[in-house]
Amino acid sequence: MTEANSSHYQVLKVAVTATDKEIKLAYRRAARSAHPDQGGDAAIFRQVTAAYETLIDPQRRKAYDRSYAAGSFQNGSADSGPHFDAPPAGSRASATVHRQPGTRNTAGDPPVYVPPYNDGGIVPLIPLAQASQQVHGTPRKRGIFGAEARIQREMRTVQLLTRQVLPAIPAARLINGLLSPADNSHIDHAVLSGYRLALVGSMLLPRGAYAWDGRTLNHGGRAIAPPQLGQVVRAMQDIFPELNVTGWTVVHSPGGNLHEPVIDQHRRSAGELETVRIVNAAGLTRGLKEFLSSGPAPNTVNVPVLARLLRGMH
Repeated sequence: MTEANSSHYQVLKVAVTATDKEIKLAYRRAARSAHPDQGGDAAIFRQVTAAYETLIDPQRRKAYDRSYAAGSFQNGSADSGPHFDAPPAGSRASATVHRQPGTRNTAGDPPVYVPPYNDGGIVPLIPLAQASQQVHGTPRKRGIFGAEARIQREMRTVQLLTRQVLPAIPAARLINGLLSPADNSHIDHAVLSGYRLALVGSMLLPRGAYAWDGRTLNHGGRAIAPPQLGQVVRAMQDIFPELNVTGWTVVHSPGGNLHEPVIDQHRRSAGELETVRIVNAAGLTRGLKEFLSSGPAPNTVNVPVLARLLRGMH
């Protein structure tokens, strides 16, 4: 277990001469094992995140190294806020969640920017005006064949998210048209709120009842494969180990009824987690609100993550 007074180097288990690459690798390894969603300890996860944020920044690392050499380093910032995702209810990690006195941290609260823009010692990664926008980018016209159909269903998803989800969560940020880190394809939509990230793909299918068996949608003896989001979710989880990343495929109906088509979900064994969920428009609205709101800091705008997403993951 990490001691409260351990140095940032000891927390990440790297040498003081470690390169940026070694620090990144150590951070990903430590974050995976300490993340509350994986049964880790929230306090240790905060230490790991604070250590990484300091050592990966050249100026902050220089200042830290000076204090470290003098034996006066302080790691108190590791407990300054909830830099972790919501642990499962009743888990060991859930008992270690600490909130600052007087803060509610509910999804409906005004956005809180991390790091704050009023800190004169930090150069903002993106302007406050840009970080304050809830919607970024538009669906991209990709290729020639089928481009109109893709744009149509993606626009319907954008309208759904902006009308049904974003107003309820002021800190949520919708980014459209990202480049996938998994295979250089595109991610239709990404919704970031606090330390949770939802990747969303779209389909447009006729009315009716569909059965989802975990691999395909079955309708009238016909099997339809949804967009392959699983590997993209796993790649984004690897890039952002501090986040809880999930995938969603929303199935729209031609008539615009949010409850159509009907999608029967297959039964999962206890404890089994699905990488990607297949839902209709009503299911996406309900499920996404629940997912994004259930963390301890859903009113947080994670500025470093938002900045990386806006750069298209290049």
